Amino acid sequence: MGTQRLEGKIALVTGGSRGIGRAIAQRLAQDGAVVALTYARDEAAAHDIVERIRKDGGQAFALHAPLGRRGDAAALWSGFDAQIRHHAPEPVVDIIVNNAGIGRSADLASLTEDGFDEVFAVNVRAPFFIVQEGLKRLRDAGRIINISSGAAHLAMPEAIAYGATKSALDNFTRNLAKELGPRGITANSVAPGIIDTDVNAGWLRGNPEAEAHAASVAALGRVGRPEDVADVVAFLASDDARWVTGKVIDATGGSGL
Repeated sequence: MGTQRLEGKIALVTGGSRGIGRAIAQRLAQDGAVVALTYARDEAAAHDIVERIRKDGGQAFALHAPLGRRGDAAALWSGFDAQIRHHAPEPVVDIIVNNAGIGRSADLASLTEDGFDEVFAVNVRAPFFIVQEGLKRLRDAGRIINISSGAAHLAMPEAIAYGATKSALDNFTRNLAKELGPRGITANSVAPGIIDTDVNAGWLRGNPEAEAHAASVAALGRVGRPEDVADVVAFLASDDARWVTGKVIDATGGSGL
């Protein structure tokens, strides 16, 4: 295991079975946190990362928690309460990472009302009510970390609703920081760029031209990895970041400079 700087802490990571969420769950557990990770569909992947964490000496459990429907936050926390009692005497949490999200949306001409509603329900409404429901469990000096995107600050007409959801999430972060600051709770967003995950695999992996283009966008000259984002989240979750709140931390490798 790592430095154990999160020993005694309990973390919730939504969308923790794959990609960036998986790397975040693994890193927070490595740092000593008990990690509850949620998944929507891929049960096998969720249980695989839980077993990997446990084999490495960490503590984790998986929650089936589809997002984007009314009542999803309440159902998530109900499942959390039932399982966290194996790790803590009462249902409490120290770190909430809103990572789950839909990365797709269409352009202005082709985006349907259903598609618009879906991406906002998962990317904005779910984090809002997860935090609202979670506040009664979130201990003072806790951490809220929202996974945003570099797309929040760029014009991307081909994914117009997606970018809008991430802009909304950043605004939510700033408001949380202001409201919860008196309790010592920090709220920050982390904005990745192009990351080599399963979501991007179809157009990125095995395509030298696409890989070269993605690498050229970043000032650091390579495609991002899930661990690049997870390490930033680990910093924000730690006491080292106690004086950082209400900020969007760029984790794009210097894209668009």
